[in-house]
Amino acid sequence: MFEKKVYLQRRAALKSKINSGILLFLGNEESPMNYKDNTYHFRQDSTFLYYFGISEPSLGAIIDLDEDQVILFGDEMGIDDIVWMGRKKTLEEKSLDAGLTKVLPYVQLNTYLKQYLDKSRAVHFLPPYRSENKIKLANWLNLPIDQLKEKASVSLIRAVVAQRSIKSVEEIEELDLAAARSADIHLMVMQQAKPGMYERDLAAKIQGAALASGGNLAYPVILTVRGEILHNHYHGNQLQEGQLVLNDSGVETALGYAGDLTRTFPVGKKFTAEQKDVYDIVLNAYTHAKDMLAPGVRYLDVHLASCKMLAQGLKDIGLMKGNIDDAVQAGAHAMFFQCGTGHMMGLDVHDMEDLGEQYVGYTDELTKNTTQFGLKSLRLGKALETGYVLTVEPGVYIIPELIDRWKAANQFAEFINYEKLEQFRNFTGIRVEDDFLVTENGSRMLGKHLAITTDEIETVRSEAY
Repeated sequence: MFEKKVYLQRRAALKSKINSGILLFLGNEESPMNYKDNTYHFRQDSTFLYYFGISEPSLGAIIDLDEDQVILFGDEMGIDDIVWMGRKKTLEEKSLDAGLTKVLPYVQLNTYLKQYLDKSRAVHFLPPYRSENKIKLANWLNLPIDQLKEKASVSLIRAVVAQRSIKSVEEIEELDLAAARSADIHLMVMQQAKPGMYERDLAAKIQGAALASGGNLAYPVILTVRGEILHNHYHGNQLQEGQLVLNDSGVETALGYAGDLTRTFPVGKKFTAEQKDVYDIVLNAYTHAKDMLAPGVRYLDVHLASCKMLAQGLKDIGLMKGNIDDAVQAGAHAMFFQCGTGHMMGLDVHDMEDLGEQYVGYTDELTKNTTQFGLKSLRLGKALETGYVLTVEPGVYIIPELIDRWKAANQFAEFINYEKLEQFRNFTGIRVEDDFLVTENGSRMLGKHLAITTDEIETVRSEAY
């Protein structure tokens, strides 16, 4: 946990943004894999962590704005729990660490909520994403489960997003640590990968190193020779000379802050000429995008500029044609780049995504209302502010099924050279990604430098295995 004053200040800042009522926060429960006592790794709800700091299952909290009190609801461990699981601190001790002085049994949370509802007091809650919390909220608040999202408090969502978006000094230290540890692990993978290994061999090394760092994985490892599959979690392929390895992985610190890095490197010692050409196109788009980062710059414009850099590079090698501005406006570049250039980051690798993309990445003036393939997947479009942390991650992904569909429909034939594209049909994909903090005058990369140019990567690979 951070120092007690951090949580006191965070809660005080939140209380100043909403006039009256009850702010309700639910922590997460243990989630069984196949029977009750065999659970997945526990991860506390990020907003609960942000305001209360306690990473323990079966907790809830309320901030009563009218009576100016904060109550934590949870149960001390019984002797059976202590025998089987052990403990380092009591719940009371943990609550004091977070500046909380009133702790009640968890069962009383429902009683308190009923009292508030009986008095017609507003209960503000965030949209739940866990099934168990959806069921509890529906029962406690007398709401149909399918109405919980629309009944969630917009004023609370906006207040939380505004506060969590601007990272404090303590948070930046954690995010720097997460990015640096992630870079170390990426370098280790780049040094140890070799032909004949399986993807799972490298994925296991990443998970082991994440645990050894004192934290955990920030998200499931994407380690694949099929880099055209954007979130590929299959690890059964064997690495072969001539292939590319795409490694998208990151460490989460003990306090829950995420790193999110991607590098693509050859299974052998060197890139092929084609691989180098496409890699440099992606790297140029990455460099252009990161150099644009500054307060007041819309990330939508960063994304579109990155897309134009990708499209121009692809035109230069014959895969695209025609007017690049027109091609990007029409969405033709999405044959090669189907997602967004980046997203907010913090306690969540896609920060606050559970609170709603429109609230986190857009504004009332800049709404996310496009259905255009590719652009609809851009999670962040609004103007950047000092203190934002985000990723920059352009890529080129050549998906055979997408080629077949668009080619059969003669879609964007004025912008895509389908004859040339057939020669790249089995190319797979390349992504480059780092994490950035928006500063007063621009931005800085978090963590440490990790080999990124083809020359740097080939130098690492020349000394590998």
